[in-house]
Amino acid sequence: MRQRKVLMFPVLVAAVTAALVASSIPVSAASSGRATLAGSVPAWASSKNFKGAVTATDYVGFRVYLGWQNDSAVEALAKSVSTPGSTQYGQYLTPQQFRQQFAPSQGSVGAVKSWLNSQGFSITYTPSNNHYVEAEGTIAQAAAAFGTSFGYYSYRGKTLRSPASLLSVPDSIAGVVSGVVGLDESAAFVHNDIAKDPGAPPPAAFVTGRPCSTYWGEKQATGFTNPYGSGTLPYAPCGETPQQVKGAYGISGQDGAGQTVAIIDAYAAPTIVQDVNQWSVNRGLPTLQGNQFSQVVAPGTFHHPESGGKNKQDPQGWYGEETLDVESVHGMAPAANIVYVGAPNNFQDLDAALNHVIDRHLAQIVTNSYGFPTEVLPPGFIKPYQQTILQGAVEGIGIYFSSGDNSDESLTVGYRTADWPASSPFVTAVGGTSLAVGAANNYLFETGWGTTTSSWTGTAWSPAAPGSWLYGSGGGVSMLFAEPWYQQGVVQQSVFAAQGRTGRAVPDIAAVGDPNTGYIVGETQTFSDGTVRYDEYRLGGTSLSSPLMAGIMALADQKAGHPHGFANPLFYSKAGSSAFNDIVDPASTVAVVRTNFNNSEDASGGLSYRLRTFNQNLSLRTTPGYDDVTGLGTPTSSFLATFGS
Repeated sequence: MRQRKVLMFPVLVAAVTAALVASSIPVSAASSGRATLAGSVPAWASSKNFKGAVTATDYVGFRVYLGWQNDSAVEALAKSVSTPGSTQYGQYLTPQQFRQQFAPSQGSVGAVKSWLNSQGFSITYTPSNNHYVEAEGTIAQAAAAFGTSFGYYSYRGKTLRSPASLLSVPDSIAGVVSGVVGLDESAAFVHNDIAKDPGAPPPAAFVTGRPCSTYWGEKQATGFTNPYGSGTLPYAPCGETPQQVKGAYGISGQDGAGQTVAIIDAYAAPTIVQDVNQWSVNRGLPTLQGNQFSQVVAPGTFHHPESGGKNKQDPQGWYGEETLDVESVHGMAPAANIVYVGAPNNFQDLDAALNHVIDRHLAQIVTNSYGFPTEVLPPGFIKPYQQTILQGAVEGIGIYFSSGDNSDESLTVGYRTADWPASSPFVTAVGGTSLAVGAANNYLFETGWGTTTSSWTGTAWSPAAPGSWLYGSGGGVSMLFAEPWYQQGVVQQSVFAAQGRTGRAVPDIAAVGDPNTGYIVGETQTFSDGTVRYDEYRLGGTSLSSPLMAGIMALADQKAGHPHGFANPLFYSKAGSSAFNDIVDPASTVAVVRTNFNNSEDASGGLSYRLRTFNQNLSLRTTPGYDDVTGLGTPTSSFLATFGS
């Protein structure tokens, strides 16, 4: 984690970048008749981190990815159909057309399957676009087939499996292999972008502490000192409602009818429908009707017989994520269809879930509230994911990712970095803000989301204001991807100077994300007395920002009468227009007093108070024009008129 030697990083990035731009991952001969897969050993698997061998009889599920036929043509088409003014703008391919033009051939898939079968693996699934062949077998079989050994390595509090040396494959299939996902456990580092506070949501119950305000400034926190002026500090909002968010952003006139939004997360909450319906009744919104909501498990992602993993996850930890995502989309677009795709296999199947949504064209918009806190992942993981994203752009699917909740990640990994997959040039990265909504659901002000915290001792705030940095909207500049065409001339040089490089800048747009001005959600929770019941609480993070924007874009699609697909080129063509609130530094520091229940449930265990200060963004800055906290800005009353024509 922080002890990582930063000097190693440029070397690692250079290796990853070289592999990404290559037409295929294999780059050198491993031995007679075989080729190595460059970068197939993750950076965290070093000899100094070695903890022991993996049991040879343990089972492992993995995917051998095959690259598109003519990668450069796929990327060129993705750019062309997404850029206003292009002769091909909006002329998207169907999944069948994409497969006919770009999918790996049946002969290539057959060759990969034949080799895997010859090594004793069971073939479990291949999607319609032939993007990968999924297989299962033992560690011993994987070691023999890929010419390596496997070990456990300790990194950032986890003990993870990885090959000890570069994977290799026969020359006969090397030209079509894009990467291998699942043999190493890099996927364990993915996290949802719900901003975690002490006393976070399920499995333990969490209820928003009182007093809190139903709108900005309704309740004043008398008796607390204000480090930033002579006035009284306000209590934090109890949680903003869909009506407050839409009112503040001036979003009206559409309900999302006829549109479909897909949500990808890990696992699936068993009470989601009843929770969303109760929450909707409480908000005065329509409940889910008929087949409006569906939960899907992508084929091949639910039965991996892995017996040796040391990092199995608690599905309940993701239930709050699904609740937030579904209620955010439904709150913005209550008539839109929602397809929830859960990846149940301990995070490593999120790539397959995205491929399933895109290859089956399950939706025109996809929101993803998860990411990796760096871009240093094996090329065999990043490149196939990027290929899937490109297929989505070619098919006119808008893919939205939360930008992360750790600002520039410097306090998390020891250096400044954007999160992946938000840093992909073909997704829309959504940052977070702190939003103040008035009594009439009106927009008062907005800052970048970046929070410091202090605790009330009874007489003073400790540590002294601004306190300790806690969390904030992710952003920065990619180390892997060059500055995309649509950002050129819009992203300011100050952004590149702050991060020490030029490249794809993150985020693109923003919406409310600060948990201290967050969204009210409703969920069935387990309380300390053993009861299981529905309750509501405030939640935030860029996990909120992304599905809110997905819901708003469903309204834009409805108004326009067509999908916007990958919308970044269109968004950036309107940079500085009335469609966006340009978020800048406030005239003076803004802060709230947040009340917490000490037992996370009610006042019986006492109350504690926190000072939460806004717009504290580490190396990131909110500036006029594009910035690396909020991108182009947040929606205004002109947003739908601008993008719904």
